[in-house]
Formats: sequence, structure tokens, C-alpha cells
Amino acid sequence: MSDRLQELAVFARVADSGSFSRAARELGLSQPSVSRIVGELETRLGVKLLLRTTRRVTPTDAGLAFLERAKQVMADLDEAEHVARGVDSLHGLIRIVMPVTFGLREAIPRLAPFMEAHPKLKLDINMSDLRQDLIAEGADVALRLGDLRDSSFGARKLATFDRIVVASRAYVERHGTPLTPADLAAHAVVLGPNLMARRHWLFSRESKTVSVELEARVQASTGEGMMACVRAGMGVGMTSAVMCRDEIAAGTVVRLLADYALPSVTAHAVFPGGPRPSAKVRALVEHLVRSFAERPVAEV
Repeated sequence: MSDRLQELAVFARVADSGSFSRAARELGLSQPSVSRIVGELETRLGVKLLLRTTRRVTPTDAGLAFLERAKQVMADLDEAEHVARGVDSLHGLIRIVMPVTFGLREAIPRLAPFMEAHPKLKLDINMSDLRQDLIAEGADVALRLGDLRDSSFGARKLATFDRIVVASRAYVERHGTPLTPADLAAHAVVLGPNLMARRHWLFSRESKTVSVELEARVQASTGEGMMACVRAGMGVGMTSAVMCRDEIAAGTVVRLLADYALPSVTAHAVFPGGPRPSAKVRALVEHLVRSFAERPVAEV
């Protein structure tokens, strides 16, 4: 990498992450080297690009303007190399973040053929059920479930699947089966990460809608943790069909209130706004879109 391109890459990572030390770790450089590179860039340009405090590094107005152009230059270079090498020579690193269970059960198996087809690509997979800041995390693309909160990001729809109410077979044998949404008030409720603040479950049946307010007895910070609590018989949970398909097939978990519908959940591939995504990111997203179209998420 030329010195000037390295300057752009280092500056962009520091500006996005808000940390010299974090940028150094991610780029495989020492922190003094990162500080020196950014300092030399500012000296050459004759302008302050970053404001340094003891807690965070933030771009100045000039830094923000330079950051946008720097990212465009790097994206254009990546695109030019892709065009020159041809469609079968995607290379480099793609940083992708995804929810744990959706990643394990749906996304990662679909990524395997893509990586097989592009042996020069590398993936850095960050799995978390907490919605992360794509810019701060340095992610190229994220797989997200549910509503999209930031309209400045680009997004492609991957799939839509049902939410359902479930409990372990042992729990139902001990506490009985709720026959109507109102019956849930007499049951222990387990909430997962995306439903911790949602106390109202909305059910519909025969064009009629009913909202049930519930108090959670157990809350889990990950989808896998929530399902573990349900399997252990701690209570009734609401989840997406993909989260518990295997458990229902095995008979350890049963679906409840099957005659009632809950709002569905949609999976998207999301990428930071601004410059057009790189060729490798576009190729990965297109692969996922095709994969979900050809082999949809199976319902229960």
C-alpha cells in the first residue's frame, strides 16, 4: 500500500472508531505508528483533522469532509481493482456483524458457498444480539432483524418470517396450555434482547387484533439465552420461527396460540451510507439475497 493510501486507511479507521489504539489493533500497527501517520497527514495538509480528548477522538469539520472523500477514493480504488481482475477475483476482508442465532442457523451456512467461490476473500464475523454502531465497529455490512432505525444506511431485504409463542413441553405439562392471548397473564414470560422493552404483545385473528400487556419474569440478553430459558421450562417466550424450528421439530418446545398471528420480522443486510459499497460487499449481499430467494427460511 502506498504511503498516501495508507494515510487514508489509517485516518478513516481512527475517525470511524474514535480511538487510535483501537485502529492500531485492527490495522495490525502500533499505536505510535498510527499517531505518527495521522500527524504527518495533518502536517502535510496544513489542517487539523481530528480532535483528541482523553476519552475519544472525533473528526473536525475539515476531518469529516476529508473522511467522506477518503472513503470514496478507497472505494473507487477497490472497484477499479475488481474491474481489472474480473468478477472471479474478489479479494480482501469483509467485516460482517450478525445476530447470534440467525447467524448460526441461517446466515453462516449460506455464506459457505460464497467463500468457496471466492477463495481470496476473508471474513471477520462479529456475532452479537445487540445492535452495534456499524461505523464505530468498522463493519462493512450487518445482518439485522426487525425495524431499521437509521434511514442513512443502505439496506437490502433478505427474508421475512413469523413470530410465534413457544414453551417447553415440560412447562406446558406443569402449568397448562394458554388458549387465548389473555391467558398469558397467568404464565411466566421470558423475553429476549429485541423484546426487552416490549411489554405489549399484539395478536390478530379473523381480522380482530388484541394487545396483551405482560410482565417478564426472565430477561436474556441474547436470543440463544432466551431459548435456553424456554427450553429449561422457565416460561413462555415470543420469538421468530427461525429461532426455535429445530427445537419444535425435536419436540422439546411446543408452539402455543397457533391460531393467532403476531407481527412478522424482517431480516435485512445493512451497510453504511455514503459511498457506494465495495464490489466485494455488493457481491456478498447479492449472494445472500439470491440464497434466501432460492431457499427461504422454513416456517414451523
